[in-house]
Amino acid sequence: MVEQQETSEDAVMTRIGQAIMLLHGGDREEARNRFGALWSELGADGDALHRCTLAHYMADTQDDPGDELAWDLRALTAAEGAGGGRSAERPDLPAVRAFYPSLHLNLAADYLKLQRPDSARIHLQRARVAAESLPDDGYGDGIRAAIDRLELRLGPREQ
Repeated sequence: MVEQQETSEDAVMTRIGQAIMLLHGGDREEARNRFGALWSELGADGDALHRCTLAHYMADTQDDPGDELAWDLRALTAAEGAGGGRSAERPDLPAVRAFYPSLHLNLAADYLKLQRPDSARIHLQRARVAAESLPDDGYGDGIRAAIDRLELRLGPREQ
């Protein structure tokens, strides 16, 4: 039974990965359709890592900045919900936590697009704090560089 569940969960991550490949290949509409179908299948009680990953990438398929923000907020909510229930026993929980710098960075960018600089700064600071736990590797360095670039775009806080 456990092996069947693991195979089923691997299949979900494979399907998420396939939709991500479509997104990165430029087919945002088909990626959005596949993410939407998967989101419905997972439901509110779906695995936190699956929900977080899916919502994180679904945000990138949105044309409207408000819709992008809504999906990024869903991703953050899924990550925050990973501490309870069956997900707490999962070895992939660190993978959910590793999303936090990117999740907050995306939220900061969303709020900047929506001309809400104060909210953008709050999430940019949260991204910076969360990024302190990332290793000094390509991913960690890339996230920290993206935080620095967004901070420059935000400019100084108005007095």
